[in-house]
Amino acid sequence: MQEPTGPLYNGGIIQNSEFNNGLAGWSVPWGVEAVVSTSQSGNKFAVSRSNGAKPSRTVFQKIQMQGNKHYALSAWFQVPKKQVVVKASVKAPKGDFVVAGAVLVNPGCWTMLKGGMTAESSGPAELVFEVDDDAVDIMVDSVSLQPFSFQEWNAQRSLSTEKARRSSVKVVAQSADGKPLANATVNITLSQAGFPFGNAMTREILDIPAYEEWFTSRFTVTTFENEMKWYSTERSQNHEDYSAPDAMLKLAQKHGIKVRGHNVFWDDAKTQMEWVKPMNPAQLSAAMQRRVHSLVTRYAGKVIAWDVVNENLHYDFLESKLGPDASPRTYQQVGQIDGSATLFMNEFGTLEEPVDTNAVATRYAAKMGQIRAFAGNGGLKLAVGLESHFTRPNIPYMRAVLDTLSQLGIPIWLTEVDVAPGPMQAVYLEEVLREGYAHPSVQGIVMWAAWHAKGCYVMCLTDNNFRNLPVGDVVDKLIAEWRTHTRLATTNANGMVQVDLVHGEYNVTLTHPSLNAPAVHTVTVNVSSSEPDQTIDIKL
Repeated sequence: MQEPTGPLYNGGIIQNSEFNNGLAGWSVPWGVEAVVSTSQSGNKFAVSRSNGAKPSRTVFQKIQMQGNKHYALSAWFQVPKKQVVVKASVKAPKGDFVVAGAVLVNPGCWTMLKGGMTAESSGPAELVFEVDDDAVDIMVDSVSLQPFSFQEWNAQRSLSTEKARRSSVKVVAQSADGKPLANATVNITLSQAGFPFGNAMTREILDIPAYEEWFTSRFTVTTFENEMKWYSTERSQNHEDYSAPDAMLKLAQKHGIKVRGHNVFWDDAKTQMEWVKPMNPAQLSAAMQRRVHSLVTRYAGKVIAWDVVNENLHYDFLESKLGPDASPRTYQQVGQIDGSATLFMNEFGTLEEPVDTNAVATRYAAKMGQIRAFAGNGGLKLAVGLESHFTRPNIPYMRAVLDTLSQLGIPIWLTEVDVAPGPMQAVYLEEVLREGYAHPSVQGIVMWAAWHAKGCYVMCLTDNNFRNLPVGDVVDKLIAEWRTHTRLATTNANGMVQVDLVHGEYNVTLTHPSLNAPAVHTVTVNVSSSEPDQTIDIKL
């Protein structure tokens, strides 16, 4: 059994974070018994038990917080008898409780919680751990709470962005006989950004040229808001209509925009058609088989991804009818038809805030593990889909969740990003997008800001004349920033020049007095381009 590693940041501002000095620095809530125990390997940890009170609590610590700082939280937990969710909360200086993290803990296993929060004011505070149950033994160890100034946090984010999204590349120009071309002019043009960044699309784009022009001039990937969903394509049983998604796909292809398939099924009972709801298991299984074959066969090879069973942490319509393997089996069926597409588990509440215990990162990882472990699913191309519907973002918690889910070793996408209206909407959106873009495990971002004449779902980027709103200006600013690169350079005596390039596809044009005409080459720059021995060799 894995035991806790040492606390991150040496515990930060937490005193006696590994309980090597007993309970020194820690307090015990009323009605709770707590001791320090030692494992066979000599590791010390606190053990506490609530005597019938609900929720069960363990030891807590009084701390001093500083306003306008991000706090990164981590701790290890174990419970002996049953699976529980442990929540970490901070009683902030103003007296309000902020949930800073939550983790699904299986009995007999040490599990790490990662989370965080932003302090608005300075003063005394308390770090509290609890389980929403009574009489639960809670073991805790290696607690850490580390403050970061906004400047420190942003500096680290910038470094991560540079490492994950850009490369310093050597371009070497040689003549046909292998001699270096000194003083050659190198003109570099980005033809396709490497990082997929997009927005949801509605069928209204088919009839409004201004909408089409605004959308297609910005985004490289899209998700159709509703048009591929089962209730849109088969409102009446056995009467299918794919005219809208067909036309939208054709428009996207015309502009080189990649499409995510959304979705094959939605696990929410409220989203099922009336003809589906009363079906018995055999009838539902047959209807699902027809749906999978019809939809996935139609668009196989034309979409880059499928949201296979949407929101299957919060809802269980399919599982309630067909059993606990309904989701894994459906992923297998979709993967057998379209082996080129990435199969997403798309869910809300995981990245946004830790108060939704149905979707905490460890519960998400457990569900993904069930899908992967199903017989025959070992070769599926799976990915994490985080919807990312924010009100007020908790940026330290967001980074902690991305770190936790990156341990799955599969791509992560932010699939439906929006921020609730308010005076800080544009500021919050920029923070969310920058944080996602900077994380090396995030391989794409799609916003959920599809335009509607009668109003958007939560967040509109433009007005009805397709003039940017403040959040639209944020999007344009980031698109421009994320595509900025060295455009013009001159080779040295060895025919070499080093340039800073964002990852993507480029047209590199060389001009030199020895050439009768400019020479144009297409090159790809990605994360491997930063390796010391990586060069772009252009031989004329």
